[in-house]
Amino acid sequence: MNPEPPGDVTRLLVAWKDGDRSALDDLLPLVERELRLRARGHLRRERPGHLLQTTALLNEAYLRLVRQKDVTWQNRAHFFAIASQAMRRILVDHAKTQRRQKRGGGAPVVSLDDVAVMSPQRSEELLALDAALHKLAAFDERKARLVEMRYFAGLSVEETAEAMGVSVATVMRDWRVAKAWLQRELEAPLP
Repeated sequence: MNPEPPGDVTRLLVAWKDGDRSALDDLLPLVERELRLRARGHLRRERPGHLLQTTALLNEAYLRLVRQKDVTWQNRAHFFAIASQAMRRILVDHAKTQRRQKRGGGAPVVSLDDVAVMSPQRSEELLALDAALHKLAAFDERKARLVEMRYFAGLSVEETAEAMGVSVATVMRDWRVAKAWLQRELEAPLP
């Protein structure tokens, strides 16, 4: 359920793109709740005790969004797809940093008594999924974008169709094919 009228969000996105900084100030209260829900959704897929919290992920995604200069915002669904993609990139970057630190990364030696031990399994799964998405994008960009929008952004079939400019039937067909390809690539079923 979306409390803000989709037309208002689209109008403000266009005004923001056209250089109206006050449009950004008006836009944020309309999309903040939805962005927070999407950030929580991303973090639910992470391991328990993940160092990034919802607010930190939301703030970092916001900073990346306001730096966007070359995006022609199409509509509300497109905005949330880009926002979710930014959140995914943040989590992937974080997982890569954790992996580097796990292998030393120039960090000082700390006793195991001083830290809580957490399983890196979720981070590894995210990195594997990211690598598989890059492979998928190499030969079918549309299906890779669709996975980002459906799985990471949490967009509905209808919102995804609107954001991509394709029919609902195309989204459903591509979603089935993309999930099957990713499952085979990852050798584990996706939710």
